[in-house]
Amino acid sequence: MTRQLGWMGAEFAHFPKYAKKNINHSVLLDGFENFASAQARGKGVLFLTGHMSAWELAPFAQALFGYPLHFLARAIDNPRVDAMVARYRCLGGNLPVEKNQSARAVLKVLAAGGTVGILADQNTLLAEGVFVDFFGIPACTTAGLARFALHTGAAVVPGFLHWDAALRKYRLSFEPAVEVVRTGDDAMDIRENTQRFTRVIENYVRRYPDQWLWLHRRWKTRPPDEPPIYRR
Repeated sequence: MTRQLGWMGAEFAHFPKYAKKNINHSVLLDGFENFASAQARGKGVLFLTGHMSAWELAPFAQALFGYPLHFLARAIDNPRVDAMVARYRCLGGNLPVEKNQSARAVLKVLAAGGTVGILADQNTLLAEGVFVDFFGIPACTTAGLARFALHTGAAVVPGFLHWDAALRKYRLSFEPAVEVVRTGDDAMDIRENTQRFTRVIENYVRRYPDQWLWLHRRWKTRPPDEPPIYRR
């Protein structure tokens, strides 16, 4: 995992060297027909992903392959670093959406048939998430992805980057769109769909455990009356 994290930093530093003519030397597309099929529905695509391998490279490569997207991001505290990171992220044609002011912007992008990337594998504040099972432990998980999918009808397409040691290239793999449950009970639908999305992430982590960002305190927010998992 430590090696993967270092590689991510190195790859990010090389973003200015990547272009449409050479991105395929480093990244291969797998299952792109799944993304194309979801996009053809015309209701927008929610790109379900997580902090796997060189995760910053996934949307960057997708843009260079000709399919730019919007991505949710929180501003970095240091304004100079934030400006540099934002510039690098957008070199391929992607556009940021401020994470704390995202709802209206995301709905606008989806209404226009666009794509929004959401990293859905991090701890969330209790007011912003729901508890679902993740590796057998309740994990507070963003409810935003499920809310957007239910409200707009956008397809939720899992897409993850992983390093293929045999080929010495990254693979950006797209899976078929996750079937979104609609029962009419909003609370139940949000929880059930969030569980489905989280299960997809867990399956990827199980396949490539050395490529997930384990340093993040994923189970920091606890259900009421449950003791903390992490030491201070």
